[in-house]
Amino acid sequence: MEKFFKLKENNTNLKTEVLAGFTTFITMAYIIFVNPNILRIAGMNSTGALGDAALKYNAFNDPVVGAVMVATILSAALATLIMGLYANYPFALAPGMGLNAFFTFTVVLSMGLTWQTALAAVFISGIVFILITVTGIREAIVNAIPLSLKNAVSAGIGLFIALIGFVNAGIVTSSPATVVTLGNFTDKGTLLAVIGLAITGILMARKVKGAILLGILITTFIGIPMGVVVIPEGFTPFSMPPSLAPTLGKLNLSGILNVGGGRLMDAVLAFVAVILSFTYVDMFDTLGTLVGTAAKANMLDKKGRLPRMNRALLADAVGTSVGAVLGTSTVTTYIESAAGIMEGGKTGLTSVVVALLFVASLFIAPIAGLVPAEATAPALIIVGVLMLGAVRDIDFSDFTEALPAFMTIVIMPFSYSIANGIAAGLIFYPLVKIVAGRSREVHPIVYILALLFIIRFITLAG
Repeated sequence: MEKFFKLKENNTNLKTEVLAGFTTFITMAYIIFVNPNILRIAGMNSTGALGDAALKYNAFNDPVVGAVMVATILSAALATLIMGLYANYPFALAPGMGLNAFFTFTVVLSMGLTWQTALAAVFISGIVFILITVTGIREAIVNAIPLSLKNAVSAGIGLFIALIGFVNAGIVTSSPATVVTLGNFTDKGTLLAVIGLAITGILMARKVKGAILLGILITTFIGIPMGVVVIPEGFTPFSMPPSLAPTLGKLNLSGILNVGGGRLMDAVLAFVAVILSFTYVDMFDTLGTLVGTAAKANMLDKKGRLPRMNRALLADAVGTSVGAVLGTSTVTTYIESAAGIMEGGKTGLTSVVVALLFVASLFIAPIAGLVPAEATAPALIIVGVLMLGAVRDIDFSDFTEALPAFMTIVIMPFSYSIANGIAAGLIFYPLVKIVAGRSREVHPIVYILALLFIIRFITLAG
């Protein structure tokens, strides 16, 4: 392992990498249960809607929903394993939140595609990812992004991931009067999250090794007597995984004929739009996550580039295509990887540990399901604190650097999208450079991206 992952060269060791892998897995394990719950709304079920409890504790009386869970786990394990062994980076991948919602509510429910046809669109988008990755287009895009925006992406992800933590904790909630407001601190779930945040903060301040992971575990145990963590009757820690047969290889292109009122050209155009949407969101979410977390972990070189970037991007691309064949929506790199990186994960060994834990979750899903969102929320908030430090490397005295960076940072949490934050920064960067007479500082690819983003936002507005 020392020779393969170059542990000493990366100033890490086996214990640290394993600990980081456990931290990342526990922080993102929610996807095992959330993804099937979202995709079943798209019709990926055969016996009607299932309650959260049925999903969470693996009482899978619906073979299709069970198959989606298995597809979720296997696609995450495979893509993360490729990331670890091929790219040697500590990033974890799984079917993406937001992308599964787009799959369900836009592509299937709004546009009228069957889930089988939607899977075909995901598969094709994965092939597109592979093509633009092996040809170097994706890496060229990453390298063209200025260093100030890369640091802004890191800080923006910090705010974004902290917002997710605050919402999951119930500390921040929606309000018709003020958009957002403080939650109800008498709620036992919110109270547990606050206790967990205090515990994790104390452990971090004391520089305890594995503070984030310990915080999650301690908070989960405290949640049992508080009634937040409920162990159901007949609970068993181990179970055999459901069959993958109901979703394996079920993608079907013929469903596009149902779009556009039966008009073939309208149907084809609509289907292409779906593929481009999947491609856009996944590509820039992944780029943002890789660049942002890598910047915080000091993985970027002096020019702000991530070595072996194409290998990391290929793991994402392959994961998406294979995931579609297995029966799940787009696979992407998870911002929760930052939790493991903050625990010291620096090599692909961290990812290998995450992949192995995903495989193990096929049989111990009930145990993973006991960890509540209120226990992982403090970890996300703490990671947000750590990642926000990237703003120190942005030159705010130069307004042509400050405004694009600011737009990148704030649009991510305010629009709940990494891709939108990157788009905002890349639109404003060439704009302010041009009016300041410094257009030569802008890479030609940035001009192209800015134009494409503007067209996309105009199209969405229309």
